[in-house]
Amino acid sequence: MAVIGPDEPENRKTHEGVFASHYDEGRITRTVDPDRDWALLANRSIARYPEIEAESGTTFYTEAGCVVVAPTQSDYIAKTANAAASRGVETRRLDAPGLKSVFPFFALPEGSEGVFQAKGAGHISPRRLVKAQSVIAEKAGATVVRDYVTTIRDEGRVAAVETSRGRTYTAEKVLLAAGGFSIGQNLLPQSVDMSVHGRTVTLFEVSDAQAAEFGAMPSLILEAPDIDIYLVPPIRYPDGKFYLKVGGDPDDYRLETEKELRAWFRTDGRPSARDHLVAIARRLVPDLRPLSFSTASCAVSHTKSAYPMIGYTSSPNIAVLTGCAGTSAKSSDEIGRLGAELLLQDGIGDQGYRTDFKPAFR
Repeated sequence: MAVIGPDEPENRKTHEGVFASHYDEGRITRTVDPDRDWALLANRSIARYPEIEAESGTTFYTEAGCVVVAPTQSDYIAKTANAAASRGVETRRLDAPGLKSVFPFFALPEGSEGVFQAKGAGHISPRRLVKAQSVIAEKAGATVVRDYVTTIRDEGRVAAVETSRGRTYTAEKVLLAAGGFSIGQNLLPQSVDMSVHGRTVTLFEVSDAQAAEFGAMPSLILEAPDIDIYLVPPIRYPDGKFYLKVGGDPDDYRLETEKELRAWFRTDGRPSARDHLVAIARRLVPDLRPLSFSTASCAVSHTKSAYPMIGYTSSPNIAVLTGCAGTSAKSSDEIGRLGAELLLQDGIGDQGYRTDFKPAFR
């Protein structure tokens, strides 16, 4: 058993290989979601965080809570509350005065309502989560190959995998889980039917004092007219500084090829998205006093089903797991478990989900 994937590049601007979206310290985690299956994927993963941290010796989870905000009496709020209740997750439903009282640092749109999950929600470091998962894989006997795959081919009874360093590995079964880079050529017998979009995130550097001032700030997801953003409260990054992060592009920026995707990751994102997010952050957090702000590029992959693809290609030896909609860092453990189930049992079977995660190809 082997896991093949490259380390984080030392210099994104000059890196010529593939990238990943987990090069970050802050991603929202929560069960509160308007979709029952996405809520279940998250809930099962979150339940295993303590075990992953203990077994790997790596901490990655901060229980800061998460509040989902949308217009009062919207379907979004109702579905979010119902999905959480279906998993037995305790939440508080807050009207506009309640939101203002509990979260005085936010200036939310008039007529807002929120669903707040205090326990089992907050944010994770995807960088440290991947490290923890890799440590556990190695403990279980897996070989971690720090390289990236350029070709996968069916050779009858086995699948062969070639890497950028010219090595070839063979296995009975191969699972491609390369995010947006799953659109690359020579990886699958058929191209996956999904779209890949560039995303820009904005990081606001704050002082230690302001980070302490915002110490009770939860992660925030805001769905309102003309605003669709998320916010991660101040987190200490590897450079020792605190950053508050805001994301949510005002429009889509589609990436059609792997070459375009690599070039995108070497940028700092789009100025238009930066300006949009800076303006929203200033309205949303009036007391925010950034020492500086910066941007970074990311990417998300969308499927027509709106769920991840987890299934076999036309080859019984080659499967794919991709298309996680930019919302699945928190759920990666459960999504990965479903991928393992696929390879070991030749199918996912009845796992309590309404969707079958069946992949679609062009």
